[in-house]
Amino acid sequence: MVQKYQSPVRVYKHPFELIMAAYERRFPTCPLIPMFVDSDTVNEFKSEDGAVHIIERRCKLDIDAPRLLKKIAGVDYVYFVQKNSLNSRERTLHIEAHNETFSNRVIIHEHCCYTVHPENEDWTCFEQSASLDIKSFFGFESTVEKIAMKQYTSNIKKGKEIIEYYLRQLEEEGITFVPRWTPPPIASSSETSSSCKKQAASSAAVVSDAAQAEGLGGEALSSPGGPPEPAAGTPEDKLDADYIKRYLGDLTPLQESCLIRLRQWLQETHKGKIPKDEHILRFLRARDFNIDKAREIMCQSLTWRKQHQVDYILDTWSPPQVLQDYYAGGWHHHDKDGRPLYVLRLGQMDTKGLVRALGEEALLRYVLSINEEGLRRCEENTKVFGRPISSWTCLVDLEGLNMRHLWRPGVKALLRIIEVVEANYPETLGRLLILRAPRVFPVLWTLVSPFIDDNTRRKFLIYAGNDYQGPGGLLDYIDKEIIPDFLSGECMCEVPEGGLVPKSLYRTAEELENEDLKLCTETIYQSASVFKGAPHEILIQIVDASSVITWDFDVCKGDIVFNIYHSKRSPQPPKKDSLGAHSITSPGGNNVQLIDRVWQPGRDYSMVESPLICKEGESVQGSHVTRWPGFYILQWKFHSMPACAATNLPRVDDVLASLQVSSHKCKVMYYTEVIGSEDFRGSMTSLESSHSGFSQLSAATTSSSQSHCGSMVSRWRFCC
Repeated sequence: MVQKYQSPVRVYKHPFELIMAAYERRFPTCPLIPMFVDSDTVNEFKSEDGAVHIIERRCKLDIDAPRLLKKIAGVDYVYFVQKNSLNSRERTLHIEAHNETFSNRVIIHEHCCYTVHPENEDWTCFEQSASLDIKSFFGFESTVEKIAMKQYTSNIKKGKEIIEYYLRQLEEEGITFVPRWTPPPIASSSETSSSCKKQAASSAAVVSDAAQAEGLGGEALSSPGGPPEPAAGTPEDKLDADYIKRYLGDLTPLQESCLIRLRQWLQETHKGKIPKDEHILRFLRARDFNIDKAREIMCQSLTWRKQHQVDYILDTWSPPQVLQDYYAGGWHHHDKDGRPLYVLRLGQMDTKGLVRALGEEALLRYVLSINEEGLRRCEENTKVFGRPISSWTCLVDLEGLNMRHLWRPGVKALLRIIEVVEANYPETLGRLLILRAPRVFPVLWTLVSPFIDDNTRRKFLIYAGNDYQGPGGLLDYIDKEIIPDFLSGECMCEVPEGGLVPKSLYRTAEELENEDLKLCTETIYQSASVFKGAPHEILIQIVDASSVITWDFDVCKGDIVFNIYHSKRSPQPPKKDSLGAHSITSPGGNNVQLIDRVWQPGRDYSMVESPLICKEGESVQGSHVTRWPGFYILQWKFHSMPACAATNLPRVDDVLASLQVSSHKCKVMYYTEVIGSEDFRGSMTSLESSHSGFSQLSAATTSSSQSHCGSMVSRWRFCC
């Protein structure tokens, strides 16, 4: 497996020429890098005007590896070839390095570059990227990979220290300024010409030899195959090392690399709103900085946020009055670490009454708004306290918890809320303080703990009775001045006290079901029922050929077949008679049939895409580039199980499948859009939908530019 590294942009608040003078002092050896034993110049080129200076060196490294491994490999030292290209006119230094030793077994590339800061010409930017690919190494591939990455990481950390060390050394010697390169003037006499040449050569010498120390002279051992882009200091392109430390916290070099690479992937492939760096980092932490795993759960979350318009929930949704009066939770100052503090008086809350009065969906939406508010407060506290704050603390008071709280529908709603929050807000909980846990708490904990991530469970601190008032209790995490009054503190807490929800506010099961359906469909998506013998169809009129029809739908129930047809004639509106072909409708009245039964394929309409069979729970995204103007019909049709060829008796699988789809009914949730060809970024060929597991979502997206397949099918659970 190829290991890759991409550094953030490191900014030195010194001119390029002075940085080069400091960089120069790292050769032929650098005592601050013990493994860098020696270097010999192999090739050298200098332009006539002194602006371009290219040096190629053979560097000798003493890798910190077990003696046994060195004996097996038959070498004591490892050699690298490093090429430094200094352009004093452009004020850039590019450093490329690759391994010479074991080049047929291990492939290491590194690219580093120094450039002038785009917004301040007196500052210098440094950036590096690297790759490590171990083909084979006497059966020690895993060991060699660990050694290489460990060595690489330790050298990266030293990079900035070394430059700053030599800058201080130059300052002690009285060198605080190095003039920029200037083209040699046209001499009026041979004497003037000779003098100018000496001056230019002297200036060039200060900077040119500096082009020798970063790649392996850089801050590591490796670099990607192709030449990377020049470093840019703009946040839109790259992340700055100082920005990471100030707003995201102390990360190891490899963690920084994971963040930057995942961010770049999102910029290149994701259509729509890109998450903030803090949120990307949360997904990486939730998967121990495994980029593939983090990308998978992040893609799921981005899809979920899009479908439910979660980005706008704070601006477009207001909690019902019942929640404002009886939901015993709210924000209350911050803990000692500066994290926002959320207080929940769960023991005083009538969970059964809230579920009966509001339903599961409204409670879930309220919890989502709390999480969105928590993210906003973390950003604010980061600015206030001057350090990264990416999570909040939750204080849960269980005084009053009893068997009423174990009401089955209430527990079911709680489990669903936990599942949604765990999937979409990873690493947002910094600490959970559970106070005054009663005897019934272990029962509740047994029910919910299996649904909580292991990393999250480690953040739980549980206190029974008044234990929270003793050593290791609440005072260790919250200042005395803000401990709520109901916990024997001095601070008046404005969190609602909860209480029983009046039964007059209870709603019937039918009302709650309709309300849940309404909340679930308050998006850009529409839902439709598909019956056996009665497909659901929508009509799209295309005026300009080469337009792009896009679709995004979820199969919520049953299995369906998805088709796209083209017709030159306009289908007639559905008939209203109760006995006609179009009389079958869903309970919501949204089942529509447009293709008349008397139409003949090939004459009245034609198929423009191969049929796509979609299973229950799949999410399908795709597009079709239209060849002709006219009318296009998107059709979702009930999928019947094929009969067994060997016998007339139905198979067990067929019987079980038919039992799962009651009344031969399926359900889909869909969204379609027509895009002008000039606005479509994908392939200008017909893009057929394809099947894949949801775990392959990122891979399918990444390869979309190399394939004619521009759509993905994702298996995931969607409850509507």
